[in-house]
Amino acid sequence: MLMTKERRPAIRTLRGWAISVLQDAGAIRECEEHGWMQDRADPHAHDRAIDIATHNPPAGLSPGDAVAEIRDVLASIGDTCPECQSIDC
Repeated sequence: MLMTKERRPAIRTLRGWAISVLQDAGAIRECEEHGWMQDRADPHAHDRAIDIATHNPPAGLSPGDAVAEIRDVLASIGDTCPECQSIDC
């Protein structure tokens, strides 16, 4: 007999949701060597992420708050990997 369990949501935090949206929009990427998030400095991708947040905010969050979270997360991510900078990968 096949038993099913209710699945947890894949994204558990607002920051996790924002990172997911930014990755899907192509605004950030992960350093292949170390795993740090890096801003791709693509203004069109930033606009796509904001558009996604405006039209599809997480449940219980206003579009304005969703956009604010996208901007906060984007502001916290640099364009270089801190570990690559320190060891010159």
